[in-house]
Amino acid sequence: MPLPQYTFTCTQNNCIAHDVHELKFKKPTDFDFQTGQFLMLDVPSIEDESDLQPRAYSIASTPAEEDVIIGIKLKHGGRAGEWVKQKLKPGVEVAVKGPLGVFLLNKETTKDYLFICTGAGLAPFRSMIKSALEAWDTRRMDLIHGVCEEQDFFWKEEFAALTEKYPNLHTHYTLSKPGDDWNGHTGYVQGVIPEVIESIENCNVYVCGNPTMTKSCKDLCEELGVPKEDFHMEGYI
Repeated sequence: MPLPQYTFTCTQNNCIAHDVHELKFKKPTDFDFQTGQFLMLDVPSIEDESDLQPRAYSIASTPAEEDVIIGIKLKHGGRAGEWVKQKLKPGVEVAVKGPLGVFLLNKETTKDYLFICTGAGLAPFRSMIKSALEAWDTRRMDLIHGVCEEQDFFWKEEFAALTEKYPNLHTHYTLSKPGDDWNGHTGYVQGVIPEVIESIENCNVYVCGNPTMTKSCKDLCEELGVPKEDFHMEGYI
């Protein structure tokens, strides 16, 4: 069965952190998706717009939001990074395939949710967490987000507003290269897990980030007794 194809029109391209852009696209009327899924965008080269290559990005918006939102960590000199910086402006049309993926929230579980991510791996969790909270899911939800330096964080104000509105959401931030004025957690995200979670075996765990981090989290969760069916992982390069 061929993948669904759409033409998305960019409505906003905002730099929201160091090398991180939030892209918004007008949602086609017939486009639908599940939280945690991703899209394949046809990204043109800067030199030749007919030279297209697909790039995969998680959907950060909820199905209820008017726009389709994507969060991208730019790689300097990379095809997508240069395209986002130089060419992707409001009004630009982009060929899109999807939605794709089975990194989906288990809504049937009675366990708490634990979300662990680095960098732009936060994108699918914005969709998952907002959707679950707005559906009045009252179970405990913990989010651990790790980046290198404080300037790399994004959507912190939005998540702060969510934690104020929904007391069952708890956010934990960590830096691998903290500055002198940083008062939060330090080190890698897998090291933060034992500091903030008492009984991880009672959690449905979701991990999104680079392959090294996701493997480390998988090994730790196995060691701590998380059942295989309660561990969900999405890696990116």
